[in-house]
Amino acid sequence: MKTLYLLRHAKSSWDNPDLKDFERPLADRGINDLPVMAERFKAKNGRVGCIICSPAVRTKTTAKMFAKLIGFPSDEVGSNPELYFAGSNMFLKAASLLDDECDAVMLVGHNPAITDFVNDIANGNIDNIPTCGLVQLSLPIGAWSEIEFSSAELVDFDYPKKLAREQ
Repeated sequence: MKTLYLLRHAKSSWDNPDLKDFERPLADRGINDLPVMAERFKAKNGRVGCIICSPAVRTKTTAKMFAKLIGFPSDEVGSNPELYFAGSNMFLKAASLLDDECDAVMLVGHNPAITDFVNDIANGNIDNIPTCGLVQLSLPIGAWSEIEFSSAELVDFDYPKKLAREQ
C-alpha cells in the first residue's frame, strides 16, 4: 500500500509583470497559508518519505517551506522538471519512478495538472484544487511502477479556505 500526497503550490505573486511565469514568487497569502496546511497535515498524522516538486520558484518555495514546517529536511526536497507545465500523464510518469522504499510521497506542482491527475487516478470529480490545496490518495500497490489511472482512493482533500466554507 502506498500513499501519494499532491500539493498545489501556494498562492503566487503577480506583483512584478516583468517576471517570467517560472520565476514568480509566493504572495504573502501563500506564505501565510503554508503553516495552516502544514498543521492540518500533521494533525492528520501525515508523513512523507520523499517530496518532489516542479522547479518553478513558487513550487520549490512551497515544497521547501512545507517540508520544514512538517519536520522533513528541506534540503532533501527533490525537483523534477517534468512537473512544470505537466499534464496528468506526466504526473503519472513521475509517480511511477518514485523510490519504492518511500511508502508515502508528496508531489508539489501546478494546476490544471494536479486537478486533472487527481480526477484521472481516483475517478474524482473535483472542479479545482485551489492554491495550497492538498490531496491524499491511497494506492493498493507495492511498487510505484504499478501506479495507473483509476486505481487510487481519494482519502482527503483539504485547502486553506475549506474550514471557513464548512462553517
